[in-house]
Amino acid sequence: MIPGSSTVPPPRRNSEAEFDAFADACMRLAGFDHALTPYHVDGWLTAFACGPVRPAADTWLPLLAGDAFDRAFADPPDRAQALVALQKRLDVLHDELDAEALLAAPDALRLDPYFDEWDDEDRQRLVDEDGLSVPEAAAMQPGVLWAGGVLAGLQAMLSSALWRLPEGDDDFDEFWSNIVGDIEALVVEPGSDHERALAEVRGAQAPLPRDALLTDACFALQDLRVFLLDHGPRPEQRRVEAPPGRNDPCPCGSGRKYKKCHGAAA
Repeated sequence: MIPGSSTVPPPRRNSEAEFDAFADACMRLAGFDHALTPYHVDGWLTAFACGPVRPAADTWLPLLAGDAFDRAFADPPDRAQALVALQKRLDVLHDELDAEALLAAPDALRLDPYFDEWDDEDRQRLVDEDGLSVPEAAAMQPGVLWAGGVLAGLQAMLSSALWRLPEGDDDFDEFWSNIVGDIEALVVEPGSDHERALAEVRGAQAPLPRDALLTDACFALQDLRVFLLDHGPRPEQRRVEAPPGRNDPCPCGSGRKYKKCHGAAA
């Protein structure tokens, strides 16, 4: 059972082999678009999984990767294998963000992101090998690449009209600002005015510890998932026309009676 609940089963998690396949697929993507690290892609897919609709991969893949996926996986078997790896990760994210489970146990943390982790050795390598400045390397804190992916995913969903958000609603504007602020808190430069401003919005005298920020970001996305399910687009209602009478002209335009034309098989 998930923490804080005795009735809601825990979400499914990816196996180590599934994670390895996901990471391998993303690293191939990163060869054509350096931003598409496994952590960025995981954040992007997490944002996508918050939404109320689940379009097919041919809809969301171009939003995620542009033409990088087609370039990285030109061979059909490779393409199919990479799609399976991404889809298995997305399936788990959908399960972690299951709305019924979130409503049944609102205090339980179900989301388990693929956070990037950084230590001083990693940051020094960015300076020595990648040419980053010391302040730029210092900004690489745990979860920063993942949060960048989340923000990119949120923007992609809005610009593609896959999500439809309320307009002119002050309560919603505040809610959305808080959600985005919880994610942005992971990407701002440590010690910056932006970091201090985000802390003030939270009513804190100083920025929260990194672990607390990571947890807050996960809860923010769980809240967003529940909200979007209630406010997302709905499928259009189909209008079913009454069939013509048996002696009426067939609507196909043949000039014959309906009973002797298309109605004969009814």
